[in-house]
Amino acid sequence: MLQLKSMLNCIDNSGAAIVECVMVVGQKRHASIGDRIVVVVQKQRGAHAEGMSASSNATKVKRGDIRHAVVVRTRQNVTRRDGSNIKFDDNACVLINKAGDPIGTRINGIVGQELRTKKWSKILSMAPMQA
Repeated sequence: MLQLKSMLNCIDNSGAAIVECVMVVGQKRHASIGDRIVVVVQKQRGAHAEGMSASSNATKVKRGDIRHAVVVRTRQNVTRRDGSNIKFDDNACVLINKAGDPIGTRINGIVGQELRTKKWSKILSMAPMQA
């Protein structure tokens, strides 16, 4: 379960590495797999030096950007309808725009199958594997 100030890995190629949850969209107190959250980019992927030129760093998001995201993995156990429990090693998300389309073009890593019931089929089709 993710709540305010939770840190997540960003597993798409949008340019963000680590993001922080600042709000759960909707009336819920916490977010689970498939829920929409608002995040702030804390760490940018690939920016090793402060003085990097913009031409060599073709990222879509920068540090400090506020974006929407979908939770795709959580450390907390999730009970499925068949009675099985699934638990991942980390908390992870995929950045999306306001319309619900993913910002990145590729997803690196496994995603939860609960996205299918929450109608995130674009994220499922880009993912290499579902658990």
